[in-house]
Amino acid sequence: MNNQKGFTLIELMIVVAIIGILAAIAIPAYQNYTKRAHVTEGLNLAGGAKAAVAEYYSSNGDWPAGNTTAGVAPAASIKGNAVRSVTVNKTKITIEYTSKVENKATVTLVAAATSGGIEWNCKGGTLKSELRPANCR
Repeated sequence: MNNQKGFTLIELMIVVAIIGILAAIAIPAYQNYTKRAHVTEGLNLAGGAKAAVAEYYSSNGDWPAGNTTAGVAPAASIKGNAVRSVTVNKTKITIEYTSKVENKATVTLVAAATSGGIEWNCKGGTLKSELRPANCR
């Protein structure tokens, strides 16, 4: 009697097929995850501009006309791994992304003065909603 040990070719092909199916599901989900992380990077870079706009408004009672007026670096100088620029324009801060997210896609933060301070809305811009954080959808 000749006992063979190991896997048959069919068994190995089934395992390879299962791994292929799992990879086909996991790779797009991971790419979406990394793009969302880059979007968060842009929102973090805009944090300094948000503070500058809020300070300018509380000091002057008006919104800053641009980055220089707000006291932040020029728009193209505020950049990151996936962020092309952060632009201040009165009540709006626009974050423009590179192709690591979507080429030239934007998220716009809009300020509104309230009795308790300034509220920011991040639902504007051209970026797809599935790539935005939950509070910006």
